[in-house]
Amino acid sequence: MRPTDEALRHVSRTLTGEGDLDPLFDRIGDARLVLLGEASHGTSEYYTWRHKITERLIREKGFSFIAVEGDWPDCYAVTRYVRGLDDATSPRDVLKVFERWPTWMWANEEVAALIGTLERINDERPMDERVGFYGLDVYSLWESLHAVLGYVRKEAPAALEKVRDAYRCFEPFDDVDEYARAATWGLGGCESNVVAMLSELKAGRRTDTRSDSDAAFDAEQNAMVVKNAERYYRSMVGGGGESWNVRDRHMTETLDRLLDRHGPAAKAVVWEHNTHIGDARATDMARVGMVNVGQLVRERYAKDDVVLVGFGSHRGTVIAGDGWNAPLRNMPVPQARAGSWEDQMHHAFDGQDHLLIFGGNADPALHVRRGHRAIGVVYHPESESGNYVPTDLAERYDAFLYLDSTTALSPLATDVRTEHRHELPETFPSGM
Repeated sequence: MRPTDEALRHVSRTLTGEGDLDPLFDRIGDARLVLLGEASHGTSEYYTWRHKITERLIREKGFSFIAVEGDWPDCYAVTRYVRGLDDATSPRDVLKVFERWPTWMWANEEVAALIGTLERINDERPMDERVGFYGLDVYSLWESLHAVLGYVRKEAPAALEKVRDAYRCFEPFDDVDEYARAATWGLGGCESNVVAMLSELKAGRRTDTRSDSDAAFDAEQNAMVVKNAERYYRSMVGGGGESWNVRDRHMTETLDRLLDRHGPAAKAVVWEHNTHIGDARATDMARVGMVNVGQLVRERYAKDDVVLVGFGSHRGTVIAGDGWNAPLRNMPVPQARAGSWEDQMHHAFDGQDHLLIFGGNADPALHVRRGHRAIGVVYHPESESGNYVPTDLAERYDAFLYLDSTTALSPLATDVRTEHRHELPETFPSGM
């Protein structure tokens, strides 16, 4: 038996049903933050297992909300629906709001099932105890700016001038690519405008007794998205890892704001790609100065308050695109590369699914840096050598769900939208 096989078997148990998750819940204990990853944005089993874990976290451990790798305005529409404040007729109806490519990440049958579960849980609760579904991401510059403008017109006219200034600053540009290049070349920039807009909204919340409403919080968060999105898109033009850091710091800041909003006893479950929730210090990301959400929350919160759970598989199928804004495709996921963590687990577990729980004194064999597959929204299975992130598995995660063979997500039938005018592709890692 290879040393790695023995080490993997020592920290794992076969995963066949929800009852096999009990060791994970023992590991979670009283943690406030449970971050659930995925090795791709298009795999059904990652969503369904996260659904099962999330429901138990809400029902059994009192978790307050879900925060996901999605846009704030779209996810806030889902929050309103599951809390009984929206006119949508069904989970599939409300998920039509996700029009930004890649729509399949959230407009799919697996998420519709999750939304139905949240709706049923909330039906049993008073309004102030209902669970929300929030977006952590930074992409929605235009959508968030429209949302802020709509709010101040109705509720905060004193801030209207600052918001209009920001709106007018961006208005000449057809898309973020054009704006980012112009700002980088010194042909105009809107940073001061969006900072002034956010400051005005914050000042209004401090002086207006009505400003603690959900609508005011939503508007301020949208203003923060605009401010950080402006910086994010500018930083992308220069290349390197700065845009990644802007994005993950924004996501962590948003998570902090949500925890504060929900009170001192609040608990959050986060759904994001492994590249965001697995500690960056246990990968080669740290070598080039990149951070991520998993690292930042470990640094900000007590050790026992954070549990990072990774996911991975050996082979299967996945939904992805051939390029940015390309139509979605059901693609094959080839067998994992020899020597990778997924390959090691496939052999150690004889092709069976397993749950792994890592402790503070994990076998040194689990700290060897091996390739760990990461599939983005853009994927080329015929040449995936760049899809493996060198990883110290037992340091990157607290637990790991290994699923030997996985299948593609089930996008909603309405998922035919591919045009996207206001977004640059992520430069590294590709499309995650």
